[in-house]
Amino acid sequence: MKKNLLARIGLSAFAAASMMIAGCSKDSNNNTVATVGTNAITAEVTATSAISGGVLSDIGSASVTTEGVCYSTTNQSPTISDSHTSSTTITGSFISTLSSLTASTTYYVRAYATSSAGTGYGPTVKFTTAAANATPATVSTFAGSGSEGFTNGVGTAAQFWNPQAIASDAQGNLYVADLFNHVIRKITTAGVVTTFCGSGVMGHQDGAANVAQFYAPAALTVDAQGNVYVADQGTNLIIKITPAGVATTIAGNGSANYINSTNALSAAFNAPRGIAVDAQGNIYVGDTGNNLIRKITAAGVVTTFAGGNTTSASTITLIDATGTDARFRQPRGLAFDSKGNLLVADYGNNSIRKIASDGTVSTYIGNSTISTLVGNPTALVLDGSDNVYIADEAGRVLKINSSLSVMNTIAGTSGSNGYQEGAGNTAQFNVPAGVAVVSGNVYVADYANSRIRKITGIQ
Repeated sequence: MKKNLLARIGLSAFAAASMMIAGCSKDSNNNTVATVGTNAITAEVTATSAISGGVLSDIGSASVTTEGVCYSTTNQSPTISDSHTSSTTITGSFISTLSSLTASTTYYVRAYATSSAGTGYGPTVKFTTAAANATPATVSTFAGSGSEGFTNGVGTAAQFWNPQAIASDAQGNLYVADLFNHVIRKITTAGVVTTFCGSGVMGHQDGAANVAQFYAPAALTVDAQGNVYVADQGTNLIIKITPAGVATTIAGNGSANYINSTNALSAAFNAPRGIAVDAQGNIYVGDTGNNLIRKITAAGVVTTFAGGNTTSASTITLIDATGTDARFRQPRGLAFDSKGNLLVADYGNNSIRKIASDGTVSTYIGNSTISTLVGNPTALVLDGSDNVYIADEAGRVLKINSSLSVMNTIAGTSGSNGYQEGAGNTAQFNVPAGVAVVSGNVYVADYANSRIRKITGIQ
């Protein structure tokens, strides 16, 4: 009888839709090899190395003794007779570094697992290595002096106090959730920083820009009409700001709670830290404290779009499923792709999740037990080609090239927080918390440096 690995060691580590699962096979003696998936996205692809991996969804009729990935430049269905990595520490969900690769070369890779019943293989994924001596992106400071404060001005003459989130409008202006100044700032394309909305007094007050009050605004997004929507973490409210700067509370009763309602102002959220708006005007909220995704319709009806409300450590996990059967751990940033899928920065699960319009949740990349690929993602944004840019609290800004199915670090180093300008591979951020993209350039809310950084020359 098959031994189901998911049942033995828990679904959370293996619920990954980014892993394309191949069917297992049986030999004439009814021996069943393991069912293996290959990571759909290859990470950190350089001229000479890359990271791939796989997932075991069923070990078959015998215990797995070796797992890894095999790869080739000529064999489109590589086997363990080709170049391969191997590990005898069976984790079920694994990554492997491919080394000594050749620049500007296409490789075919697939995961495998070997037992006494034979070797099971995942589907083949291909990628192309980078060119030798590829030019890295460049990081500079677009706005902010680096000293915590509240000063309007041009570029580095301005001051922020822990900018938490950033978004852009159709004209390329940037809006910043200035967390501990309790205001929303605006930065023009020329780098002129002003206060868009908020008096700077901590609290809650609707009204004109100079009288409105926020309490630790943590996320924001801009719709096609130029309205700014804010997830105000301290008050647990969702607030709309018109292009004229007038603030109105549109959802939430102010309590840190979990309440759905046909009256948006009677609903409750718990420390919301993500927000997005779809083409129909529906608002989606990363309800971080409740570990789920909420939906606010244009008519003001608040429901749970995906995730199960739970705060118990034993039940906060990663589960791919539909609607409220799925599970998130502290979801934060949200963004839509061109097909209407909602991408989620699943902070506590080290993953980027994808929610289809019918509520089906899958894992795009990452793993709840491995932070190498994505480490505590806080925010994400997509460009017009559906490339995904991720702010990774570990200290990186990542890019997923959707057409090539490749993810690379474009700036920063994992586990190395600080402040350094220059080439992306040596630059440093100090808790990158928000990310926006304008005309191919990426802007980062560099939280602990109290700066807005700019990344140019992105490949």
